[in-house]
Amino acid sequence: MHCLTTGNGPAVVLLHGLLGSARAWYPCFSRLGQGSFVYAVDSLGIGESERVPGLDASLAAHADRMAEFLTAAGIDRADITGTSHGGAVAMMLAARHRERVRSLVLHAPANPLSLLGDPMVRFYRTSLGRWFAHQVPSLPEKLQELALGRMYGNNKVVRHEVLDRYMSSLRVPGTVQHVMNIIECWFEDMRQLGAVLDKLRDVPTLLVWGTHDRAVSLESGRQLEKLLHRSELVILPGVGHLPHDEAPLAFADVVSGFLRRIDQSEAHLGPQLVRPEASGSV
Repeated sequence: MHCLTTGNGPAVVLLHGLLGSARAWYPCFSRLGQGSFVYAVDSLGIGESERVPGLDASLAAHADRMAEFLTAAGIDRADITGTSHGGAVAMMLAARHRERVRSLVLHAPANPLSLLGDPMVRFYRTSLGRWFAHQVPSLPEKLQELALGRMYGNNKVVRHEVLDRYMSSLRVPGTVQHVMNIIECWFEDMRQLGAVLDKLRDVPTLLVWGTHDRAVSLESGRQLEKLLHRSELVILPGVGHLPHDEAPLAFADVVSGFLRRIDQSEAHLGPQLVRPEASGSV
C-alpha cells in the first residue's frame, strides 16, 4: 500500500475518493503539512498501490485495511480525513476501530442519507454501464474533461495535470475492475454504514461541503450534522465535489483550523500523542 508523506505534528491520514488517488491531494498537501504529519494513502487497487485480484471491495474491508495500514506505519491514533468514498471509509473505520481515530474530517462523504448519486451507481451496475466503465480510460480527452468538469463548481478550472492523475491510475490493468467491484457493493455498503452511524456520535467531526456539489447532496451533510453530536459543518460557496483541487488553500485552512482546536482541546486533558515519523510505502 503506497502513501505520500509530508509535514510534522500529529498524524493525519488522507483517504481519496472512488476514482482518486493519493496524488489528488497535491494542491493542498504541503499546506496541510504545516501543522500535521500527513499520510496520503493509495487504497489497494488504485493509484500506486498493488492491484490484487479478488480483493474484498466492501466498505468494511476498506476500513479494516486502513486499520492495518495504521499499525504497519506505526500510527496508534490519527485524524482521518476522507473525501467522497474515502469519507465513507473514514466513517466505517471510526465505527469499527474507534480507538484508532482521534477525529474525522469528512468532505462530502458518500453516505446513506444522500440519494443524489444513486442513478449513476445503478447505471454502472448494468451490462452497458460495466462496458462503458472499461472504455473511460481510452475516451477522447475532451469527453474525459467534460466528465471531470461536472465535479467542479466552475468547470473552467479543470487542468490537464488533474485529469492525467485520474486517467493514469485508471489505465493500470485491474483498476477499473476494482472500481466496479466497489460499485457492486455500494447499496449494501450504504445500508451497513447507516446502521453504524450511532457509533460516531461522540467522534469530533468536521463536515465540509461545497454548495455546487453534484455528487453528494449538501442536505445530507446537514442531516449528518444533526446526527453526529460533536460535528460542525463548513460550507464552501461556489465549490463543487473536489475542493482540495478547486479551492485547495481554503480547504486546507478549514481543516487545519479544526485540527488545531483538537490539539488545544487535548492539551487541556493531558500529554500529547506520540508523533510518528514513518514515511514511504507500507
